[in-house]
Amino acid sequence: GKVLDELERLDLDQNTIIVFWSDHGFHLGEHNLWAKTSNFELDARVPMMISLPNQPAKQVSSIVELLDLFPTLIALCNLPQLEHLQGTSLAELCRGQNSAGGKGYALTQHTRPAYPSEKDPLAAMGYSLRTAEFRYTQWRAAENQDVIAEELYDHQLDTAETKNLAHYPAYRDVQKALAQQLNALAP
Repeated sequence: GKVLDELERLDLDQNTIIVFWSDHGFHLGEHNLWAKTSNFELDARVPMMISLPNQPAKQVSSIVELLDLFPTLIALCNLPQLEHLQGTSLAELCRGQNSAGGKGYALTQHTRPAYPSEKDPLAAMGYSLRTAEFRYTQWRAAENQDVIAEELYDHQLDTAETKNLAHYPAYRDVQKALAQQLNALAP
């Protein structure tokens, strides 16, 4: 609020876009983890706020990625779009023209061990797909990319991601669909 008030005082509020974000979350003992060491929601979810001139404040729950910021700012500033950007513009979402907005998913990845070293080499890479309802993670062996473990969390029932539903018969179709989507997106 102080930044916005000062921009208004300096008469800069009508031509300034403000973006607030963080680079990642942080564990403080949850899941027996410390710092940024996982693909769990607590590590992957970050705040993002975008303030546009003459646009009323509105909270949306769309799944977006930090990768989307650059194409969003290009669009909001009416600059020519660049080819081969990986992010998706959120300009329509910011302007209130599309309440769904975004891609509908976010990708994260993290190593196991959390901090590989010569003494403790990389064993696996975890690729995680977050949708509005689920987080699905594949752990792939470092040497051959074989899937060695899977995690599936239902965010409608378990926002803390404490019950891994991978391989539960009731979630078989969801897991299969999310695995197909992740395999199409992740390297």
